[in-house]
Amino acid sequence: MSVESTEVNVRQAVPFFGVTSMDESLRFYMEGLAFTMKYRWIDEGKLRWCWLEIGTAGLMLQEYKTEGRHSFKPEGKLGVGVSICFQCRDALRIYRESRSRGLQAGIPFVGNAMWVVPFTDPDGYNVLFESPTDAPEESRYTESG
Repeated sequence: MSVESTEVNVRQAVPFFGVTSMDESLRFYMEGLAFTMKYRWIDEGKLRWCWLEIGTAGLMLQEYKTEGRHSFKPEGKLGVGVSICFQCRDALRIYRESRSRGLQAGIPFVGNAMWVVPFTDPDGYNVLFESPTDAPEESRYTESG
């Protein structure tokens, strides 16, 4: 089967995280990392799902229902082994801005020729912001630069 169109069909991957507390997750992503809400789903008067964006990248969150129809409680700890890497022009800017808003971040380091700024969200998902650099591998960021 031949595709005649030059238009790109698949445009974006948007990770979908199940969360235990939408309120805690929104504080982390919106207040701490400055994501904005693009779409939302209100179910029985409660925000249950949303699509957040930072720049042109997106992330979806949905709170698990703990009671009634469609309730679900995952076994084990959420987020184990799950990482999302956001590619940036300046990952260290994300680090400085999020810290100024009171969010805890891991120490930025250089890996694979990129500054990597690691965060762990309230459910244990690894959220990394990365930007190209010519700094030596395994360098660590210090407040003086």
